[in-house]
Amino acid sequence: MAGIPRTRLTPQYEIARVIKGGWQLAGDHGPIDPTSVDRDMAAFVEAGITTFDCADIYTGVEAMIGQFRARHPDLAARTQIHTKFVPDLTELQRVDDAYVERIVDRSLQRLHTDRLDLVQFHWWDYAVPRYVEAAMALDRLRVKGKIAHIAVTNFDVPHLMELLDAGVPVVAHQLQYSLLDDRARNGMVHACQARGIGLLCYGTVAGGFLSDRWLGQPEPPSGFNNRGLTKYKLIIDDFGGWDLFQQLLRALRGVADEHSCDIATVASRVMLQREGVSAVIVGATNASHLGANARIGAVELDSADLAAIDSVVRRHLGPAGDVFTLERDRQGRHGRIMKYDLNER
Repeated sequence: MAGIPRTRLTPQYEIARVIKGGWQLAGDHGPIDPTSVDRDMAAFVEAGITTFDCADIYTGVEAMIGQFRARHPDLAARTQIHTKFVPDLTELQRVDDAYVERIVDRSLQRLHTDRLDLVQFHWWDYAVPRYVEAAMALDRLRVKGKIAHIAVTNFDVPHLMELLDAGVPVVAHQLQYSLLDDRARNGMVHACQARGIGLLCYGTVAGGFLSDRWLGQPEPPSGFNNRGLTKYKLIIDDFGGWDLFQQLLRALRGVADEHSCDIATVASRVMLQREGVSAVIVGATNASHLGANARIGAVELDSADLAAIDSVVRRHLGPAGDVFTLERDRQGRHGRIMKYDLNER
């Protein structure tokens, strides 16, 4: 199996450029067998995908990873664990140093470690102006030794600049960035490059829509039971609709044929070759697609490949705006499906 490329977010901190996501392992996504999680995590580490993404609000996931680390200290020593700090919408007014430290301490306990490798900070509502104070509280915990590195997730450009101007040492930004959703290009890519902040991209296969499974399929009716599919179908609608989406899949299939791989691999590889992107996050529930995940790091797309894909992508209509702005509108199509209060579960 080809080696997984690596990169440094700081001179001292190296990660895999293909990150194993943890959202699909959360308790509200259906039953998960802890034994298989343990086995799958070991397989990912052995394959070179040593960086794992989780969150305080992904029910049960920090604990699963912590149990794996406790049972396999040799493999744990080779991993980098990225978690998040996502205070509930209803708690934003009450977020202070004590609140921040309590949540961080809980993550430390769950993950069986005395220092968090990287904490990604999210804030639901900028109208509650405590996000700078909360980020500074995280930085004080970094100085205290409980956190190694601070990142953000789903910030827009103006509010990220506020944190940076306040002195918060942000090293990475986790955001949704894909062939279907290029809102990061509306200022965020440039802003992060200028400040040395690496982009960690989720949604690169749009919850599985950017895959061979959907090639040639009729547009599905609304009302998915899977919240991820609901979320990314809205992105497809904004992108330009089902017909343009199918044209994109056909273009991706043509490139995939040239490289003897699948559509999902190409869709993620395109993003890995984009300016400013440090890593892509693969949301695999298990190791069944590990071979394809590993190929993301090995496939090299040339200018002809990228031009074939861009011939479709450049005709997109949206989504518009800055990173995560649509999702922050709690009355809008994107915001209504979000879950804003998962931290205290």
